[in-house]
Amino acid sequence: MGIDIRFKHKRRVVRKEPKSEDVYIRLLVKLYRFLARRTDSTFNKVVLKRLFMSRINRPPVSMARLVRHMKSPVNKDKTAVIVGTVTNDVRIMEIPKLKVCALRLTEGARARILKNGGEIITFDQLALRAPRGQNTVLLQGPRKSREACRHFGRAPGVPHSHSKPFVRSKGRKFERARGRRSSRGYKV
Repeated sequence: MGIDIRFKHKRRVVRKEPKSEDVYIRLLVKLYRFLARRTDSTFNKVVLKRLFMSRINRPPVSMARLVRHMKSPVNKDKTAVIVGTVTNDVRIMEIPKLKVCALRLTEGARARILKNGGEIITFDQLALRAPRGQNTVLLQGPRKSREACRHFGRAPGVPHSHSKPFVRSKGRKFERARGRRSSRGYKV
C-alpha cells in the first residue's frame, strides 16, 4: 500500500522570474540577477524582486509623488528609481530638475521632466552609473489605491466595517433600508 503524501501546502508562490515575455525586461533581469549575486547591495536585490512583480504590485508613480520625495534636502542630487511607470500630474505646477530612472514614462511626464532640465535614464544606464545603487532613491506607487481594494475587509453592513458594497447603483432604493437607518430596524 502506498503512502498518501499531502501536497496541500506544497505550492509556494514566490516568483523566480517575470511572467512577462518582454525581451527587454528579461535582459534587465539577467543584468540585475548578476548584480544582485555579485554585489553585497540590497538595492540590486530589491530591483530584481520588483522586476518580477505583476503590474498590480507595480503601481504607477505620479509626478506629484515624485516631486514630493525628491524636493527634500536629503534627496537633492539623487536619482529617483522607479521599477514601473511614471505618470504626469496636471495638479502640480512647479517641477524641479529631476534625475529619473524608470521602466516607462508617459508622454506628458517625459516631456515635463526634460523641459525643466531633468534627465531620464534606463536601468542598464543606471547599472553602469550606480552598480550598487549609490545616490539613488527607490520609490513606489500606492498599492492599496485600486478601486478593488475598497471592497476588501469585513463584509459591508457588519459593525465597524468600512468596506464598499458591490451595488449596481448608488440611489435611494439601493441598500438604504434595514441596517442603514434607525427608522428601519437598526442602524450600523
